[in-house]
Amino acid sequence: MNKKKAVIFDMDGVIIDSEPLYYKIQQKLFKEFKISVSEPEYDAFIGVGLSFMWAELSSKHVLPFTVPQLVELNNERIYSTFRKLEKLELTDGVALLLTSLKGMGLKTAVASSTSKKIINVLLSKLGIIQEFDVIVSSEEVLHSKPEPDIFLEAAKRLNIKPINCIVIEDSANGVKAAVKAGMKCIGFTNKNSGDQDISKADIIINKFSEIDLKNILFC
Repeated sequence: MNKKKAVIFDMDGVIIDSEPLYYKIQQKLFKEFKISVSEPEYDAFIGVGLSFMWAELSSKHVLPFTVPQLVELNNERIYSTFRKLEKLELTDGVALLLTSLKGMGLKTAVASSTSKKIINVLLSKLGIIQEFDVIVSSEEVLHSKPEPDIFLEAAKRLNIKPINCIVIEDSANGVKAAVKAGMKCIGFTNKNSGDQDISKADIIINKFSEIDLKNILFC
């Protein structure tokens, strides 16, 4: 049994229920480019970086821009949307969980497929950016989820072994990445994240109050 020393949070769909907003932004872009992306196809892109999504779509459709240009355009649309929002809300239970984890002496990190610029604006608007010891974006690693790079990089920056980390994820790709990283994983069921298979998570919760903090250090 290995005592846990850090909890690594995914952001979208975990810290904030942002997937519905992303969906609207992406659908508008798809409409502009006159391409159709089915719901199951879109669900498969949840949890991975935009580079992967646009590379996949570019291989199937004739698009007017290169993949890097599409990613930049997509990120600007997202950033502009979130920056204009006057109020953002944390997922219920996240604030209390963060306070409790800090009280237990655990380090915390965010590891998100979203761009660093967007991560920073969202966490700042939510008023919790100071709660995390480390923030890692998929832009900063070679491979995005479902590969383990982003979680391994977070552990490295925290100076904590992967086996001593717990990941909280809502997507199939994120859970796979956590398992590949050799970390324990709490799967968070979020209906707005689409049809996600998180069955490979060690624990599955529907709300954060279900996490047993007395056992989290030794799970």
